[in-house]
Amino acid sequence: MKKTTPNSAQSPDRSIYEPIDISKLSEITEPLVSARLRNPNRPDPVSHVFTIMPNIDTESLLCHACETLASLNVMATDLACELEGSRRNVMLAIQQLAVLGELLVNRALDNLDPPGGFPEVPPNN
Repeated sequence: MKKTTPNSAQSPDRSIYEPIDISKLSEITEPLVSARLRNPNRPDPVSHVFTIMPNIDTESLLCHACETLASLNVMATDLACELEGSRRNVMLAIQQLAVLGELLVNRALDNLDPPGGFPEVPPNN
């Protein structure tokens, strides 16, 4: 016979949607952000799991950013459909920010290489 202990990580009555304690997150991130602001020449303490090669051209970077934002848009929209109330509103706001970012990246791509038939947009000075 299997014994379950109360408050275990596998306990079914524990909600996966428990609020995150922002104060604890702030305690972790604040020293890193403050150190970076005090000394901008200090290298970022980043993980080397995800790196971007230094010789990648701008157009490729923007294309990948656009695809990433499009994926975020789809994931946020799908999740918003499963939520209700204020949580749904927050997710829809995140989704709208992803769409806005995607639009901005697409405009930057168009400025780099205008689609056929459209004049290049002159930069505002």
